[in-house]
Amino acid sequence: MPSMKVEPKKAIQCPSAPLHCWLFRCSRRSLWKDGTGEKTEQKPRPRIEVPPLGPQPGINMRIEISPSNTLHGTLILPLTQGDDVADASLTGVPSALKAQIANALSEGDFKGKKGEILSLVGTGEGRALLVGLGKTKDLNRDVWREIGAKATAAMKPSHGKEFTVAAEDGDMHDLAAMAEGMMLRDYSYDVYLTKDDDDDEDDSEAVVRFACEDEDTEPLAATVKRMASVVKGVHRSRDLGNCPPNDLYPMAYARQAMEYAEGFERLNVSVITYEEALERGMGGLVAVGMGSSRKPCMVIFELNAHITGRAPVIVGKGITFDTGGISIKPSPSMDEMKYDMGGSSVVFGLMQALTESGWEGKVTGIACMAENMPAANAQRPGDVIRTYSGKTIEVLNTDAEGRLVLSDGLWKAGEYDPEYIIDLATLTGACVVALGHEASGLWSNDDDLRSRIHEAGNAVGELAWPMPLLPAFEKEMTDSKIADTRNLGAGRWGGANTAAAFLKQFVPSRGEGDDEEQIPWAHLDIAGTYWGAKTNATVKHGATGVHVRTLHRLITGE
Repeated sequence: MPSMKVEPKKAIQCPSAPLHCWLFRCSRRSLWKDGTGEKTEQKPRPRIEVPPLGPQPGINMRIEISPSNTLHGTLILPLTQGDDVADASLTGVPSALKAQIANALSEGDFKGKKGEILSLVGTGEGRALLVGLGKTKDLNRDVWREIGAKATAAMKPSHGKEFTVAAEDGDMHDLAAMAEGMMLRDYSYDVYLTKDDDDDEDDSEAVVRFACEDEDTEPLAATVKRMASVVKGVHRSRDLGNCPPNDLYPMAYARQAMEYAEGFERLNVSVITYEEALERGMGGLVAVGMGSSRKPCMVIFELNAHITGRAPVIVGKGITFDTGGISIKPSPSMDEMKYDMGGSSVVFGLMQALTESGWEGKVTGIACMAENMPAANAQRPGDVIRTYSGKTIEVLNTDAEGRLVLSDGLWKAGEYDPEYIIDLATLTGACVVALGHEASGLWSNDDDLRSRIHEAGNAVGELAWPMPLLPAFEKEMTDSKIADTRNLGAGRWGGANTAAAFLKQFVPSRGEGDDEEQIPWAHLDIAGTYWGAKTNATVKHGATGVHVRTLHRLITGE
């Protein structure tokens, strides 16, 4: 493994606050006693105490591929504007339903505008959902994915549990995108709703059959099967984000990860506990989480770890609830801070998607888990912490905590000699101000990696917008008079950019002398896209699971 530049750690001399200084004297492999200069024996790995898993939401749709246009159940008929319905689309459709469809088109009840839905559930024979594709010239995969999601949203008990999609205007790839949209929308988080004992709601799965050409049957079926595995990863990310913080906290996340990995020989999950983080000198992770009674941890996923060579490492911010700490947040919308672990949920969802879609390459995921709470032993504005890299940070605001846990996660990623490192974080409100809920911010020290992530996001309908990583921002974040870096910029401007510039200070380098260079790295700020994305048709409410599909596409090419 090429050498990685590591600065030696020095004890911070301070006459007061012995507990705080004791934290900074932690070395990677041993713990210094306060004030003695003597080492203690390394402690045995502590037993991990974790709670039982809570209820897990299910998926209630099965996609099947059929080479015939035989109608089963309710017909789903995608139509463009001005479409007069080709007869081939209606093979096997009862004459009464065919007449209803023709009448709806001729009378202007359905015009085929993008996203338009008309449900035909009359007293006669047959049922149909007409779905508008918009203008033919504007058709693309994003449109097909969106109308698939809207078709799922329009399904009602009166439509039954069987559906047949007959689409004359789409090729195999369009049908696959529509199926993906349907599966993505087939999600709700209602596990905490109490149901009456006499509730007769039918919870059985819906079956959706896509009619296609004979030669497309096998490849379309294989594509949809792979997509279903990836969508399950998206749903995992959403489950984690939507789970209330009293049930989803650092070690609860670790428990889910360990239990999931037990079902796969190729996937290993290990946990760096709070005590081990102390011993290793992970001052960023420890400082953020030490004010909570539910201590921080770092969860590491390793897929196909036996494979040699460089491979991607994905790092996620996992603040399971963010009060802001001593720099406490205002009360309005604080409940949404359960979503502050969005980056770590994407890491889990991605590792599940890669595992279940059969990816044979090596990938590592690192989730930096903590709960940011105010307490007598919480970190304070004005503290200086020493991170896993050996660099110090002046803490100016305890609500800028995500970057602190990521500082340790990024440095840990360097130990795997990665092909590249990508971190994801619900990091800044400034990114939401800049890009709204329509695109994630994307920063990188490598032009090729930036372009590849941007293109992968475009391919799956998850926009990642390139943002500037300027030397001026780096200068601002290293302008502390008492530490190597500061966790807050000098003013209110460019907050998303300065946050990215801060993270860049903790991206490891490899090589020596003139050959030394930073590992390719990219940062995705998902503060605006992980939740609250009201224009995203594939999401009913809550967490989106954004960029599970982007990163799966980036890594696998599919």
